[in-house]
Amino acid sequence: MKYHSAFEIIGPAMVGPSSSHTAGAVRIGNVARQILGEVPVHADFMLTGSFAETYRGHGTDVALLAGILGLTTADERVPDAPQLASDVGLSYQFRTGSLGFYHPNTVSVSLRGATSATSLIASSFGGGKIEVQELEGLPVRLSGERPTLVLYHRDNKGFLAAVSQTLHSNGYNIVRLNLERQSRGGEAITAVEVDDDVDSALPSQLKANIPGLREVRTVHTL
Repeated sequence: MKYHSAFEIIGPAMVGPSSSHTAGAVRIGNVARQILGEVPVHADFMLTGSFAETYRGHGTDVALLAGILGLTTADERVPDAPQLASDVGLSYQFRTGSLGFYHPNTVSVSLRGATSATSLIASSFGGGKIEVQELEGLPVRLSGERPTLVLYHRDNKGFLAAVSQTLHSNGYNIVRLNLERQSRGGEAITAVEVDDDVDSALPSQLKANIPGLREVRTVHTL
């Protein structure tokens, strides 16, 4: 994980005691909420490593809840996340265990909404920096540092060319792209990080222009 300034090492403006255990956790939860694309009704968290050992003392559990409720690191309501979750009828559970060979500050987040569900594994590296390591069981990576399109699609020939052409014609520059598939010609997920925020009309345009693209989720800059 590369840092570009001393600010990134010190961490962002935030509510909470720790950039890795609190700010990073809020951001992980927030990314999961955006990928879900709707209000969650149930959340399951599996914490591992340092997260598992210290999550209560550092408020990691509260921070993760705040993130999936749509709060940001600077929101003064972060400490009130358990009550806010109760107010909206969100059920949740926290567990600890092994997730494999990941950074010590890692959590698995599974969310269910009224019409959709998502699951991811993400790590917090300090300074508020995070990275999704796995999405829907595939090793899809995204940082949350730039606007990101998460594309659920079939593994069709020419898919990436069509995505690139559509984004280019709309004035977007691709910064980072990660495609992972279950099998040749099977279900796949592509994460596309771009320089500029995504216009609300772009997902519909992508779905209309690209065969095999069934769902588009947008992650805005955290």
